[in-house]
Amino acid sequence: MLRYLLTLGVGAAALAAGTVMFADDARAEYPERPITWIVPWGAGGGTDATSRMLAGLMEKELGVPVTVVNRDGGSGVVGHSAIALAKPDGYTIGTATVEIAMMHFAGLTELDYTAYTPIGLFNADPAAFHVRADSEFDSITAFLEAAKAAPGEMKSSGTGQGGIWHLAMAGLVVESGLDSNAVPWVPSKGSAAGLQDLVSGGVDIVACSYPEAVSLISAGKVKSLAVMSAEPLASVPDLPTVKSETGVELLVGSWRGVVGPAGLPDDVVTKLSTAMETAWNSDEFAAFMADRGFGMVWLGGADYGQFMADADAANGSVMQAAGLAK
Repeated sequence: MLRYLLTLGVGAAALAAGTVMFADDARAEYPERPITWIVPWGAGGGTDATSRMLAGLMEKELGVPVTVVNRDGGSGVVGHSAIALAKPDGYTIGTATVEIAMMHFAGLTELDYTAYTPIGLFNADPAAFHVRADSEFDSITAFLEAAKAAPGEMKSSGTGQGGIWHLAMAGLVVESGLDSNAVPWVPSKGSAAGLQDLVSGGVDIVACSYPEAVSLISAGKVKSLAVMSAEPLASVPDLPTVKSETGVELLVGSWRGVVGPAGLPDDVVTKLSTAMETAWNSDEFAAFMADRGFGMVWLGGADYGQFMADADAANGSVMQAAGLAK
């Protein structure tokens, strides 16, 4: 009996050791199954397009399918929440946008950058202001003068309530000496929806990045008035800056990065960040971004985490000034 118990004990120990070894081997082989990539905005917009391109390239590096799922709604809260609440095993990741550094200031959610594990920043673009191609306005100055003469009559859109493009519009209006309600904001499910509303006549001006509007500009349905950057865009050097036209020095823009829920294991983060950087550096991704005018910026891991913290503080200050903070 004693020999049996000792044998059983040794066998159990060997089994336990084998289980640990198997678990370690499984972790070393990450990823073993498909990865879900959540985009917190609707299909057709800049976040959706860039995310799908990057996810497709990362598939080649990771060796498993990376499936993009749009979870829009709640001005970005729905999708960002889905990422934050996912199991921290690396099989659910997503695109975090600048709104995560804004939504909690607007009282839409308690989530902030601390709810995520940063993987990599891949894009940043300044705000631009667009009107219909047949609009009477040929400059942002002319638009602001009309808004001053008839406050509340012209409507704007481009994203959800309290989103980055709302902040750009509100900031421009306030810094131009107008009342914050001079150009009412009509919330939309991202830039694509806002631009369609513009084309159909539902709103008079849209704030979003130039790349997000470029297809409609090329189609002759939309024209851009100004960009909220320090210097003209390299891809559109004739598009004036807001500062050069109005004297307003406010710089507001979007950014996009890949994150997972807080608590992702270090080896998983390294695997994802390495695959992402390789995809970002590819000729295919560079050509895609250049063709659409998206700005390319790379920050990995901890550097991206610090960027998110800095953006949170900066956007909070601007939102307070524009009256968008709760």
